[in-house]
Amino acid sequence: MKTFKISHYTILVIFITLLSGCAVNPATGERDFVLMSESEELALGREYSKQVMKEYRAYDNPSLQAYVQSIGDRVARVSDRQNLFYRFTLLDSMQVNAFALPGGYIYITRGLLAYLNSESELAAVLGHELGHVTARHSVRQHSLSTATNLLGGIVAAATGVQGAGQLSSLLSTGIIRGYGREHELEADGLGADYLVRAGYPATAMRKVITTLKNQELFDKQLAKEQGRKPRAYHGVFSTHPDNDTRLQQVLNRSGRGVNLNQDTNRVDINFLNKLAGLTFGDSEEDGVTRNNVFYHKDLNFKVKFPASWLISNRPNAIAASAPKDEAFMQVIMQDLNQKLTPKQFIKTRLGISNFIGERPLSIDGFRGHTVVADGETPYGQRQTRVAVLFDGRRAFIFFSAAKQKNTFARFDPYFLNTIKSFSRLNSKDKRIASELTLKLIKFKRSQSLSVLAKSSPITHHAEQQLRLLNGFYPKGEPKSGDLIKIVR
Repeated sequence: MKTFKISHYTILVIFITLLSGCAVNPATGERDFVLMSESEELALGREYSKQVMKEYRAYDNPSLQAYVQSIGDRVARVSDRQNLFYRFTLLDSMQVNAFALPGGYIYITRGLLAYLNSESELAAVLGHELGHVTARHSVRQHSLSTATNLLGGIVAAATGVQGAGQLSSLLSTGIIRGYGREHELEADGLGADYLVRAGYPATAMRKVITTLKNQELFDKQLAKEQGRKPRAYHGVFSTHPDNDTRLQQVLNRSGRGVNLNQDTNRVDINFLNKLAGLTFGDSEEDGVTRNNVFYHKDLNFKVKFPASWLISNRPNAIAASAPKDEAFMQVIMQDLNQKLTPKQFIKTRLGISNFIGERPLSIDGFRGHTVVADGETPYGQRQTRVAVLFDGRRAFIFFSAAKQKNTFARFDPYFLNTIKSFSRLNSKDKRIASELTLKLIKFKRSQSLSVLAKSSPITHHAEQQLRLLNGFYPKGEPKSGDLIKIVR
């Protein structure tokens, strides 16, 4: 067998090639490893932005969109890459998130906007994302990923060990998943610097990071109750931001001596007024969840899931999981293109024929069929309850399974009850199916957030969510006469 060894010369050529990709970072002045020109970066951003808008949609409020763009423009004008056109878009998503694409495409969700309490905090979020663009973080990660795959491919070809290439791919995948602590800190520092240049207090950056950390702490509580893994926005601070020494050093350096302990709780009335009427939680267009019932006004249906199950409204499905993820259900909708019976639909469209049990369904005027069959589930090969209900030229499809093989019989009555709960909306349901929005009130001396929570339409942890909305998590109360956000 012929063997091939990588010579020292070959390795030297590889590294000279990689090092030739170093360029001066426009934000930091340091030399960074990049394998992409600015024109290529802009082209990549244009392509990615198309993908983003396939998954999301812009929030339908032109004046609020213009406001977000104006604040972004104010910060961008003092940034390190003023030659770019920056596009700031408010997304119609309840997720608490903001992100940036290469070339100046920056997004913030209405879910995050709802939890901000001043224009300076909005500027801080946009400034942080600007920092990712000006420091070319996505380009640097893309270049490192490309180089890792290139080197891994060369090693694999030279050694005949395919695992070397696979290991490199795994490494590059890990890099792409997140910016990491160093890049996030750099973006915080750059963002704080841009805030000061634009006339905002650097303290707003710490305020925003504290807001995001509180969201993370709240989600940890929910995750423990729901038996799932917690989510985190950026997730780079293991401690509270006030106790993160590196972060304080970065903000003090970027804040140019600004006192980071100064009061940042001053009510920004003009900003809060712009948030009045902002959709909170599920949007009516996507359907809303109230307690354990999902309502969709446009599609004219509701479905009731078991109490205490976690309901998730996804772009292409409604999903629900039992506590500790012991079972799951999913409802999706598809167009009917052929005149099939519900049973034929299951066989031909869904490709399920190995029925263990079956029966026809007639629910609230909907014609359907349900079967039990062996199939692939998120838990592996398991028994599944599948049902289809026809509504005109649409089919609503239910998939259900239990995590443990021996618990399907215990959960199957819950699956069937959910399927049987599917119905059209009555006049009361249509009122319930309306989305919730933010409303502003003046806080009274006789009130407390705990008292306000009792009359709130927020269906779970209302007090904690009101505290998060107004910057008083986990404790504290507004002052009498303060303008605060509630949900109606």
